Order: sequence, then C-alpha cells, then structure tokens
Amino acid sequence: MAKKRKATRPAPQELDPLIHERLRLGILSALVVQESLTFTELRDLLRTTDGNLSVQARRLETAGYVLCNKKFEDRKPKSTYRLSPAGRIALEEYLEKLSSFLPDLTQVRSRGRSALRTGIEPLPSQS
Repeated sequence: MAKKRKATRPAPQELDPLIHERLRLGILSALVVQESLTFTELRDLLRTTDGNLSVQARRLETAGYVLCNKKFEDRKPKSTYRLSPAGRIALEEYLEKLSSFLPDLTQVRSRGRSALRTGIEPLPSQS
C-alpha cells in the first residue's frame, strides 16, 4: 500500500551529503542487499577503480555507516565490508527524504505523462 506524502517537502540540503555522492550511495545500496562484500566484489559491482572505492569506503567507515574487517588470506590483504546499524538507519532516512521529492507514482500512472509536470512544484524563482 502506498504511503501518503507529507504536506511539506524537505529542502534538498536536508539530504545527507555523505550518502548523496554516487559511489557512496552505491556502496550502501549494495551492502543493504548483501550481508557483506569484499573490496574486490564491491569494486567489480560498482565498476570503479581501487583508489576511488578505497577513498569513498573510508569516508563511510569514518562516519560509522560501514564496518570494515581486514585480514590476510594467502599473504594477500582481504577487506570485507558490512553495513552498520547506523548506516542502515542513515540510508533509510536518506531514501525517505529522497522519495518525498518524487511525485506519487500511483497518480502519475493513472493520469499519464501530464501528471508529472503538474505534480512538480515550480522553483521559487519561477513562480
């Protein structure tokens, strides 16, 4: 059953900037589906470089959104990432706020394409 939208929408600045970055959102989204993923699995899944993934995963780890377990297997380092409880809550809050920016899809589907234009409030500079 669809949720009713709040009367007031949050400001875009209320979106968590730590999560809003594309790769960090990808990391959290992957970890919400999988209990844990290795560095290599995340890198391949997100199609990014080692350096970029390392920097972005570290930011999430520093914020307490992601937990990292480092160990050696056959003399090779192996990092495994998991979503922390705080990360799960932050992602859920982010997605809830993000969804409030979107029009109600039930109404869009029933009214057709024109509902998208009428369901979006104009920017303050355009009213």
